[in-house]
Amino acid sequence: MIYRLRRKFIRIITLSFVSVFLILLLSIYLFTTIQTNASLDDLADVISANNGTFPNFDNFTHGSNHPFRLNGIDKEVPFTTRFFTVRFDSSGRLVSADIRSIASVTREEAVQYADEVLYGSRERGWKNDFRYKRYDTGNGTAVVFINGANIKRANQGFIIAATTVFLICGIVIILLIILISKKAVKPVAESYEKQKQFITDANHELKTPLTLIRTNLDIMESESGANEWLSDIREETEIMTELVNRLVTLARMDEDQNELNALSFNLSNAVTETVSIFTSAIEKSQKQLSVDIASSVGYIGDEASIRQVISILMDNAVKYCDEGGTICVSLCGGKHPVLTVDNTYSSVGSIELSRLFDRFYRADKARTYGSGFGVGLSIAKASVEKHRGNITVRNLGNEAIRFQVKL
Repeated sequence: MIYRLRRKFIRIITLSFVSVFLILLLSIYLFTTIQTNASLDDLADVISANNGTFPNFDNFTHGSNHPFRLNGIDKEVPFTTRFFTVRFDSSGRLVSADIRSIASVTREEAVQYADEVLYGSRERGWKNDFRYKRYDTGNGTAVVFINGANIKRANQGFIIAATTVFLICGIVIILLIILISKKAVKPVAESYEKQKQFITDANHELKTPLTLIRTNLDIMESESGANEWLSDIREETEIMTELVNRLVTLARMDEDQNELNALSFNLSNAVTETVSIFTSAIEKSQKQLSVDIASSVGYIGDEASIRQVISILMDNAVKYCDEGGTICVSLCGGKHPVLTVDNTYSSVGSIELSRLFDRFYRADKARTYGSGFGVGLSIAKASVEKHRGNITVRNLGNEAIRFQVKL
Protein backbone atom coordinates (compact mmCIF):
# COMPACT_ATOMS: atom_id res chain seq x y z
CA MET A 1 0.00 0.00 0.00
CA ILE A 2 2.83 2.39 0.87
CA TYR A 3 4.48 1.70 -2.48
CA ARG A 4 1.20 2.50 -4.27
CA LEU A 5 0.81 5.66 -2.21
CA ARG A 6 4.34 6.75 -3.11
CA ARG A 7 3.73 6.11 -6.80
CA LYS A 8 0.49 8.06 -6.62
CA PHE A 9 2.28 10.96 -4.91
CA ILE A 10 4.95 11.03 -7.64
CA ARG A 11 2.32 10.77 -10.38
CA ILE A 12 0.22 13.65 -9.00
CA ILE A 13 3.22 15.98 -8.61
CA THR A 14 4.53 15.08 -12.06
CA LEU A 15 1.15 15.66 -13.72
CA SER A 16 0.85 18.99 -11.89
CA PHE A 17 4.25 20.10 -13.15
CA VAL A 18 3.50 18.98 -16.72
CA SER A 19 0.17 20.84 -16.64
CA VAL A 20 1.83 24.05 -15.45
CA PHE A 21 4.57 23.62 -18.07
CA LEU A 22 2.06 23.20 -20.88
CA ILE A 23 0.05 26.22 -19.72
CA LEU A 24 3.21 28.36 -19.56
CA LEU A 25 4.40 27.15 -22.96
CA LEU A 26 1.01 27.81 -24.53
CA SER A 27 0.90 31.26 -22.92
CA ILE A 28 4.35 32.11 -24.27
CA TYR A 29 3.36 30.92 -27.74
CA LEU A 30 0.12 32.93 -27.75
CA PHE A 31 1.84 36.04 -26.41
CA THR A 32 4.64 35.94 -29.00
CA THR A 33 2.14 35.22 -31.81
CA ILE A 34 -0.12 38.12 -30.82
CA GLN A 35 2.86 40.43 -30.40
CA THR A 36 4.31 39.43 -33.79
CA ASN A 37 0.99 39.92 -35.57
CA ALA A 38 0.44 43.30 -33.92
CA SER A 39 3.94 44.50 -34.87
CA LEU A 40 3.60 43.44 -38.52
CA ASP A 41 0.06 44.83 -38.70
CA ASP A 42 1.37 48.23 -37.56
CA LEU A 43 3.89 48.17 -40.39
CA ALA A 44 1.18 47.12 -42.88
CA ASP A 45 -1.02 50.01 -41.69
CA VAL A 46 1.76 52.52 -42.30
CA ILE A 47 2.58 51.12 -45.75
CA SER A 48 -1.07 50.88 -46.84
CA ALA A 49 -1.71 54.45 -45.65
CA ASN A 50 1.14 55.65 -47.90
CA ASN A 51 -0.10 53.97 -51.10
CA GLY A 52 1.89 50.75 -50.66
CA THR A 53 5.31 52.20 -49.74
CA PHE A 54 7.07 53.50 -46.66
CA PRO A 55 6.66 57.24 -46.12
CA ASN A 56 9.66 59.47 -45.51
CA PHE A 57 11.11 58.95 -42.06
CA ASP A 58 10.56 62.62 -41.22
CA ASN A 59 6.81 61.95 -41.31
CA PHE A 60 7.04 59.44 -38.44
CA THR A 61 6.38 60.69 -34.93
CA HIS A 62 5.02 59.57 -31.60
CA GLY A 63 2.73 62.56 -31.41
CA SER A 64 -0.87 62.83 -32.52
CA ASN A 65 -0.74 65.61 -35.14
CA HIS A 66 1.15 63.82 -37.91
CA PRO A 67 -0.22 61.44 -40.53
CA PHE A 68 1.98 58.49 -39.51
CA ARG A 69 2.64 57.19 -36.02
CA LEU A 70 4.44 53.96 -35.06
CA ASN A 71 5.84 53.25 -31.63
CA GLY A 72 9.39 51.90 -31.67
CA ILE A 73 10.17 52.83 -35.30
CA ASP A 74 13.56 54.23 -36.20
CA LYS A 75 15.46 55.17 -39.34
CA GLU A 76 16.43 51.55 -40.05
CA VAL A 77 12.90 50.13 -40.21
CA PRO A 78 12.26 51.00 -43.90
CA PHE A 79 15.55 49.28 -44.79
CA THR A 80 15.10 46.16 -42.63
CA THR A 81 11.46 45.54 -43.57
CA ARG A 82 10.97 43.34 -46.62
CA PHE A 83 7.59 43.75 -48.29
CA PHE A 84 5.80 43.92 -51.64
CA THR A 85 2.49 45.42 -52.78
CA VAL A 86 0.12 44.18 -55.49
CA ARG A 87 -2.65 46.46 -56.80
CA PHE A 88 -5.88 45.62 -58.65
CA ASP A 89 -8.47 47.84 -60.28
CA SER A 90 -12.16 47.82 -59.34
CA SER A 91 -12.75 44.97 -61.80
CA GLY A 92 -10.11 42.78 -60.17
CA ARG A 93 -7.56 43.16 -63.01
CA LEU A 94 -3.91 43.43 -62.10
CA VAL A 95 -2.57 46.97 -62.12
CA SER A 96 0.92 46.60 -60.67
CA ALA A 97 3.14 44.43 -58.53
CA ASP A 98 5.78 46.39 -56.62
CA ILE A 99 8.55 43.98 -55.50
CA ARG A 100 11.38 46.51 -55.25
CA SER A 101 11.73 46.03 -51.47
CA ILE A 102 12.11 42.25 -51.56
CA ALA A 103 14.40 39.85 -53.42
CA SER A 104 13.05 36.46 -52.35
CA VAL A 105 9.78 36.74 -54.32
CA THR A 106 9.34 36.97 -58.09
CA ARG A 107 6.65 39.06 -59.72
CA GLU A 108 4.70 35.92 -60.65
CA GLU A 109 4.80 34.64 -57.08
CA ALA A 110 3.71 38.02 -55.75
CA VAL A 111 0.71 38.11 -58.11
CA GLN A 112 -0.18 34.51 -57.21
CA TYR A 113 -0.16 35.32 -53.48
CA ALA A 114 -2.32 38.39 -54.05
CA ASP A 115 -4.81 36.46 -56.20
CA GLU A 116 -5.24 33.87 -53.44
CA VAL A 117 -6.13 36.45 -50.78
CA LEU A 118 -7.94 39.00 -52.95
CA TYR A 119 -11.38 37.46 -52.61
CA GLY A 120 -10.86 35.86 -49.23
CA SER A 121 -13.02 36.58 -46.21
CA ARG A 122 -10.16 37.92 -44.08
CA GLU A 123 -8.65 41.36 -44.37
CA ARG A 124 -5.49 40.33 -42.49
CA GLY A 125 -3.71 37.04 -42.12
CA TRP A 126 -0.71 34.92 -43.04
CA LYS A 127 0.27 33.58 -46.43
CA ASN A 128 3.25 31.29 -46.00
CA ASP A 129 5.86 33.51 -44.29
CA PHE A 130 4.11 36.76 -45.21
CA ARG A 131 1.71 38.80 -43.09
CA TYR A 132 -0.76 40.50 -45.43
CA LYS A 133 -3.31 43.28 -45.32
CA ARG A 134 -5.96 43.81 -47.98
CA TYR A 135 -7.20 47.38 -48.28
CA ASP A 136 -9.24 49.64 -50.55
CA THR A 137 -7.32 52.21 -52.63
CA GLY A 138 -10.30 54.17 -53.93
CA ASN A 139 -9.66 52.91 -57.47
CA GLY A 140 -9.64 49.27 -56.57
CA THR A 141 -7.99 46.92 -54.08
CA ALA A 142 -4.38 46.44 -53.00
CA VAL A 143 -2.66 43.83 -50.89
CA VAL A 144 0.55 44.50 -48.98
CA PHE A 145 2.68 41.54 -47.87
CA ILE A 146 5.33 41.89 -45.15
CA ASN A 147 7.98 39.22 -44.75
CA GLY A 148 7.75 37.78 -41.20
CA ALA A 149 10.02 34.78 -41.73
CA ASN A 150 12.84 36.14 -39.55
CA ILE A 151 10.46 36.99 -36.72
CA LYS A 152 8.79 33.58 -36.94
CA ARG A 153 12.18 31.82 -36.84
CA ALA A 154 13.19 33.92 -33.84
CA ASN A 155 9.95 33.03 -32.09
CA GLN A 156 10.40 29.35 -32.88
CA GLY A 157 13.93 29.46 -31.53
CA PHE A 158 12.67 31.10 -28.36
CA ILE A 159 9.93 28.47 -27.94
CA ILE A 160 12.46 25.66 -28.48
CA ALA A 161 14.84 27.22 -25.96
CA ALA A 162 12.04 27.66 -23.42
CA THR A 163 10.88 24.07 -23.98
CA THR A 164 14.42 22.76 -23.51
CA VAL A 165 14.83 24.70 -20.27
CA PHE A 166 11.47 23.47 -18.99
CA LEU A 167 12.30 19.86 -19.87
CA ILE A 168 15.66 20.02 -18.10
CA CYS A 169 14.04 21.63 -15.06
CA GLY A 170 11.26 19.04 -15.24
CA ILE A 171 13.72 16.14 -15.19
CA VAL A 172 15.53 17.67 -12.21
CA ILE A 173 12.25 18.29 -10.37
CA ILE A 174 10.99 14.76 -11.03
CA LEU A 175 14.26 13.30 -9.73
CA LEU A 176 13.95 15.46 -6.62
CA ILE A 177 10.32 14.35 -6.19
CA ILE A 178 11.39 10.70 -6.37
CA LEU A 179 14.09 11.34 -3.79
CA ILE A 180 11.85 13.18 -1.32
CA SER A 181 8.72 11.07 -1.89
CA LYS A 182 9.95 8.44 0.54
CA LYS A 183 10.29 11.05 3.26
CA ALA A 184 6.94 12.59 2.33
CA VAL A 185 5.03 9.35 2.86
CA LYS A 186 7.11 8.28 5.88
CA PRO A 187 4.50 9.42 8.48
CA VAL A 188 1.80 7.47 6.65
CA ALA A 189 4.09 4.44 6.36
CA GLU A 190 4.82 4.52 10.09
CA SER A 191 1.13 4.84 10.93
CA TYR A 192 0.28 1.97 8.59
CA GLU A 193 2.98 -0.26 10.06
CA LYS A 194 1.66 0.42 13.57
CA GLN A 195 -1.87 -0.39 12.44
CA LYS A 196 -0.74 -3.59 10.76
CA GLN A 197 1.27 -4.59 13.82
CA PHE A 198 -1.73 -3.91 16.03
CA ILE A 199 -3.97 -6.14 13.89
CA THR A 200 -1.35 -8.90 13.90
CA ASP A 201 -0.93 -8.67 17.68
CA ALA A 202 -4.70 -8.56 18.22
CA ASN A 203 -5.08 -11.63 16.03
CA HIS A 204 -2.62 -13.61 18.15
CA GLU A 205 -4.00 -12.28 21.43
CA LEU A 206 -7.64 -13.00 20.55
CA LYS A 207 -7.31 -16.36 18.87
CA THR A 208 -6.06 -18.09 22.01
CA PRO A 209 -8.97 -17.06 24.29
CA LEU A 210 -11.48 -17.66 21.49
CA THR A 211 -10.13 -21.17 20.99
CA LEU A 212 -10.25 -21.73 24.75
CA ILE A 213 -13.87 -20.53 24.90
CA ARG A 214 -14.92 -22.89 22.09
CA THR A 215 -13.13 -25.80 23.79
CA ASN A 216 -14.83 -25.10 27.11
CA LEU A 217 -18.19 -24.80 25.34
CA ASP A 218 -17.68 -28.23 23.81
CA ILE A 219 -16.89 -29.68 27.26
CA MET A 220 -19.89 -28.00 28.92
CA GLU A 221 -22.24 -29.14 26.15
CA SER A 222 -20.97 -32.71 26.45
CA GLU A 223 -21.51 -32.71 30.23
CA SER A 224 -24.76 -30.75 30.63
CA GLY A 225 -26.14 -30.70 27.10
CA ALA A 226 -26.81 -27.77 24.76
CA ASN A 227 -28.91 -24.87 26.00
CA GLU A 228 -29.85 -21.34 24.97
CA TRP A 229 -27.05 -19.62 26.87
CA LEU A 230 -24.33 -21.85 25.54
CA SER A 231 -25.68 -21.40 22.01
CA ASP A 232 -25.57 -17.60 22.40
CA ILE A 233 -21.98 -17.76 23.64
CA ARG A 234 -20.98 -19.98 20.72
CA GLU A 235 -22.68 -17.67 18.23
CA GLU A 236 -20.90 -14.60 19.62
CA THR A 237 -17.60 -16.51 19.60
CA GLU A 238 -18.05 -17.36 15.92
CA ILE A 239 -18.85 -13.72 15.11
CA MET A 240 -15.74 -12.58 16.98
CA THR A 241 -13.60 -15.16 15.16
CA GLU A 242 -14.96 -14.04 11.78
CA LEU A 243 -14.14 -10.40 12.57
CA VAL A 244 -10.56 -11.27 13.53
CA ASN A 245 -10.11 -13.33 10.35
CA ARG A 246 -11.43 -10.51 8.14
CA LEU A 247 -9.16 -7.94 9.77
CA VAL A 248 -6.18 -10.18 9.09
CA THR A 249 -7.36 -10.66 5.50
CA LEU A 250 -7.51 -6.90 5.01
CA ALA A 251 -4.05 -6.41 6.50
CA ARG A 252 -2.57 -9.03 4.18
CA MET A 253 -4.26 -7.55 1.10
CA ASP A 254 -2.69 -4.17 1.84
CA GLU A 255 0.78 -5.69 1.53
CA ASP A 256 2.25 -4.87 -1.91
CA GLN A 257 4.36 -8.03 -1.93
CA ASN A 258 1.29 -10.20 -1.46
CA GLU A 259 1.23 -11.84 -4.88
CA LEU A 260 -1.82 -13.48 -6.41
CA ASN A 261 -1.92 -17.18 -7.18
CA ALA A 262 -3.01 -16.50 -10.77
CA LEU A 263 -4.21 -19.57 -12.67
CA SER A 264 -6.66 -20.11 -15.52
CA PHE A 265 -10.13 -21.16 -14.37
CA ASN A 266 -13.76 -21.20 -15.51
CA LEU A 267 -15.26 -17.96 -14.22
CA SER A 268 -18.80 -18.97 -15.26
CA ASN A 269 -18.66 -22.05 -13.04
CA ALA A 270 -17.21 -20.06 -10.15
CA VAL A 271 -20.06 -17.52 -10.32
CA THR A 272 -22.75 -20.21 -10.74
CA GLU A 273 -21.49 -22.33 -7.84
CA THR A 274 -21.05 -19.36 -5.49
CA VAL A 275 -24.49 -17.94 -6.28
CA SER A 276 -26.09 -21.34 -5.71
CA ILE A 277 -24.85 -21.30 -2.10
CA PHE A 278 -27.18 -18.37 -1.40
CA THR A 279 -30.22 -19.85 -3.16
CA SER A 280 -31.77 -21.34 -0.01
CA ALA A 281 -31.28 -18.13 1.98
CA ILE A 282 -32.93 -16.13 -0.82
CA GLU A 283 -35.89 -18.51 -1.01
CA LYS A 284 -36.27 -18.56 2.78
CA SER A 285 -36.49 -14.77 2.86
CA GLN A 286 -39.10 -14.88 0.05
CA LYS A 287 -36.94 -12.90 -2.39
CA GLN A 288 -36.52 -13.53 -6.11
CA LEU A 289 -33.26 -14.47 -7.82
CA SER A 290 -32.57 -13.77 -11.50
CA VAL A 291 -29.39 -15.20 -13.04
CA ASP A 292 -27.90 -14.45 -16.47
CA ILE A 293 -24.42 -15.98 -16.64
CA ALA A 294 -22.59 -16.35 -19.95
CA SER A 295 -21.25 -19.83 -20.45
CA SER A 296 -17.58 -20.84 -20.62
CA VAL A 297 -16.14 -17.49 -19.56
CA GLY A 298 -12.48 -18.09 -18.77
CA TYR A 299 -10.24 -15.95 -16.59
CA ILE A 300 -6.68 -15.98 -15.28
CA GLY A 301 -6.53 -15.01 -11.62
CA ASP A 302 -6.84 -16.21 -8.05
CA GLU A 303 -10.00 -18.33 -8.12
CA ALA A 304 -10.42 -18.39 -4.33
CA SER A 305 -10.13 -14.61 -4.19
CA ILE A 306 -12.66 -14.12 -7.00
CA ARG A 307 -15.09 -16.54 -5.34
CA GLN A 308 -14.74 -14.54 -2.14
CA VAL A 309 -15.63 -11.34 -4.03
CA ILE A 310 -18.75 -12.98 -5.49
CA SER A 311 -19.69 -14.32 -2.05
CA ILE A 312 -19.33 -10.87 -0.44
CA LEU A 313 -21.50 -9.22 -3.10
CA MET A 314 -24.16 -11.93 -2.81
CA ASP A 315 -24.14 -11.78 0.98
CA ASN A 316 -24.50 -8.02 0.82
CA ALA A 317 -27.39 -8.32 -1.67
CA VAL A 318 -29.24 -10.87 0.47
CA LYS A 319 -28.88 -8.77 3.62
CA TYR A 320 -29.96 -5.47 2.10
CA CYS A 321 -32.51 -6.54 -0.51
CA ASP A 322 -36.03 -5.35 0.33
CA GLU A 323 -38.61 -7.85 1.56
CA GLY A 324 -40.08 -9.59 -1.47
CA GLY A 325 -37.46 -7.88 -3.66
CA THR A 326 -35.33 -9.19 -6.50
CA ILE A 327 -31.62 -9.98 -6.78
CA CYS A 328 -30.16 -10.07 -10.29
CA VAL A 329 -26.76 -11.57 -11.11
CA SER A 330 -25.17 -11.37 -14.55
CA LEU A 331 -21.79 -12.21 -16.06
CA CYS A 332 -20.59 -11.02 -19.47
CA GLY A 333 -17.56 -12.51 -21.14
CA GLY A 334 -14.97 -10.92 -23.41
CA LYS A 335 -11.44 -9.68 -22.89
CA HIS A 336 -12.50 -8.00 -19.64
CA PRO A 337 -15.31 -9.99 -17.94
CA VAL A 338 -17.98 -7.94 -16.16
CA LEU A 339 -19.89 -9.24 -13.14
CA THR A 340 -23.01 -7.35 -12.06
CA VAL A 341 -25.05 -7.84 -8.89
CA ASP A 342 -28.28 -5.82 -8.54
CA ASN A 343 -30.82 -5.83 -5.76
CA THR A 344 -33.88 -3.77 -4.93
CA TYR A 345 -33.23 -1.40 -2.03
CA SER A 346 -35.79 1.31 -1.29
CA SER A 347 -33.35 3.35 0.86
CA VAL A 348 -30.67 3.60 -1.83
CA GLY A 349 -31.28 7.32 -2.27
CA SER A 350 -30.37 8.05 1.35
CA ILE A 351 -26.95 6.39 1.53
CA GLU A 352 -23.50 7.68 0.62
CA LEU A 353 -22.52 5.40 -2.24
CA SER A 354 -18.96 6.77 -2.28
CA ARG A 355 -18.40 5.46 1.26
CA LEU A 356 -19.67 1.91 0.80
CA PHE A 357 -16.13 0.61 0.26
CA ASP A 358 -14.78 2.35 3.40
CA ARG A 359 -13.82 0.02 6.20
CA PHE A 360 -16.38 -0.42 8.99
CA TYR A 361 -18.92 1.75 7.14
CA ARG A 362 -22.50 0.44 7.09
CA ALA A 363 -25.15 2.19 5.05
CA ASP A 364 -28.06 1.08 7.23
CA LYS A 365 -27.32 2.21 10.77
CA ALA A 366 -30.31 0.25 12.04
CA ARG A 367 -28.71 -3.02 10.94
CA THR A 368 -25.79 -3.18 13.33
CA TYR A 369 -26.08 -6.39 15.27
CA GLY A 370 -25.44 -9.58 13.38
CA SER A 371 -25.39 -7.95 9.96
CA GLY A 372 -21.65 -7.92 9.35
CA PHE A 373 -18.76 -5.69 10.29
CA GLY A 374 -18.58 -3.25 7.39
CA VAL A 375 -15.35 -4.72 6.01
CA GLY A 376 -16.71 -7.12 3.39
CA LEU A 377 -16.89 -4.59 0.56
CA SER A 378 -13.43 -3.32 1.52
CA ILE A 379 -12.09 -6.84 1.08
CA ALA A 380 -13.91 -7.18 -2.24
CA LYS A 381 -12.44 -3.91 -3.50
CA ALA A 382 -8.92 -4.91 -2.44
CA SER A 383 -9.27 -8.28 -4.18
CA VAL A 384 -10.56 -6.75 -7.41
CA GLU A 385 -7.77 -4.16 -7.44
CA LYS A 386 -5.23 -6.93 -6.95
CA HIS A 387 -6.56 -8.30 -10.23
CA ARG A 388 -6.09 -4.84 -11.81
CA GLY A 389 -9.84 -4.46 -12.14
CA ASN A 390 -12.30 -2.04 -10.60
CA ILE A 391 -15.51 -2.32 -8.63
CA THR A 392 -18.17 0.38 -8.68
CA VAL A 393 -21.58 0.98 -7.15
CA ARG A 394 -24.40 3.14 -8.43
CA ASN A 395 -28.03 3.97 -7.89
CA LEU A 396 -30.17 2.54 -10.69
CA GLY A 397 -32.80 5.21 -10.07
CA ASN A 398 -35.67 2.76 -9.49
CA GLU A 399 -35.05 1.92 -5.83
CA ALA A 400 -32.31 -0.52 -6.76
CA ILE A 401 -28.55 -0.62 -6.33
CA ARG A 402 -25.91 -2.13 -8.61
CA PHE A 403 -22.42 -3.41 -7.86
CA GLN A 404 -20.32 -3.93 -10.98
CA VAL A 405 -16.95 -5.67 -11.15
CA LYS A 406 -14.77 -5.25 -14.24
CA LEU A 407 -11.86 -7.66 -14.25
